[in-house]
Amino acid sequence: MRFAAALIVILFTPTAFAQLPPPTKEDKAKAAEIAAKNAWTNKVGAYQLCLAMDRTAAKYHERLKTAGKAVPQPETTAPCADPGPYVSPIIPASSQPLEASEAHSPAGTATAPPSTKANEAETQGHSTR
Repeated sequence: MRFAAALIVILFTPTAFAQLPPPTKEDKAKAAEIAAKNAWTNKVGAYQLCLAMDRTAAKYHERLKTAGKAVPQPETTAPCADPGPYVSPIIPASSQPLEASEAHSPAGTATAPPSTKANEAETQGHSTR
């Protein structure tokens, strides 16, 4: 029994230490998109928590007033910051302009590097001569 367990361990140990291939650009972009989405989700959660704490404090002060008790001075805090709707920081490759074709770029893609140095005729397989 021990021999069989040792044999299994010896046979499968090299596969446990095998290396994964390096991530592709698509994998890196997907990971960046997931990280950005998670960061936005955390901001939304913090905003909702801030609103809930404000409502709770307001109800607490209201109940103290109706009971005729002394209401402590509320502590001033920063206002709740709404993160707004989610906007992906990744520009899809299909919307990146061909800068070499001298086409005007949309404002959103002006910060990205040119996608290719070939003009439009060359990328579509047409001859320029």
